[in-house]
Amino acid sequence: MPNEYIKFIKAIKKNNHKEWMDANRDWYHKIREQLVSDIEKIIASISKIDGRFQKLTAKDCMFRINRDIRFSSDKRPYKENLAIYLSILGKKSSGPGYYLHIEPGNSFFACGCWMPPSDVLNKIREEIDYNSSDFLKIINDKNFKKQFGEIEGDKVKTTPKGYDKNHPMIEFLKLKSYIVSVAISDKEISDESFKKLFISFIKTARPFHDFLLTAVHDEEL
Repeated sequence: MPNEYIKFIKAIKKNNHKEWMDANRDWYHKIREQLVSDIEKIIASISKIDGRFQKLTAKDCMFRINRDIRFSSDKRPYKENLAIYLSILGKKSSGPGYYLHIEPGNSFFACGCWMPPSDVLNKIREEIDYNSSDFLKIINDKNFKKQFGEIEGDKVKTTPKGYDKNHPMIEFLKLKSYIVSVAISDKEISDESFKKLFISFIKTARPFHDFLLTAVHDEEL
């Protein structure tokens, strides 16, 4: 069934209008039901690794396929991808999580915080400043580096307020997002084992995720 994800998105890319969706509503519902089932299996698996995820439901991790076009010049009504986001703090939070993006030719797994607001960004920078050795140990881990390479994200052009331009961690402190990711082929998405692949990514990314979670969330979870 996962191969239907790629087929469906390819179809909607060619027919992104309400008339097509209305005619293929049953197909979409089958896709959604399968996605719910896959997410439930992923949550069950990740909960064995990290019990804090037990409280999540599939609905907590899914995004609507409808686009918000009220203030956009792009009036395509539907997203041209499927996405899963597992975050202890909720999919709408600015905290870290595990993301799976399914799109023909552009599927990927990611972990981290993407463009967090300034208060969250400042907390991450403070954590890196205070615990730089822990941070470096995580991102320089052999398996982590082999899987994800370097941390991604745009950087501010000037030195962040409160830090010296010669700070040994200045290039990390300049980041505006803290993300690692890895591309996934259409074949891997179409394979039933893609859920195991997702879990393997999560296992490798967990120390990075937990470092960010500690930074942005003051209370014990």
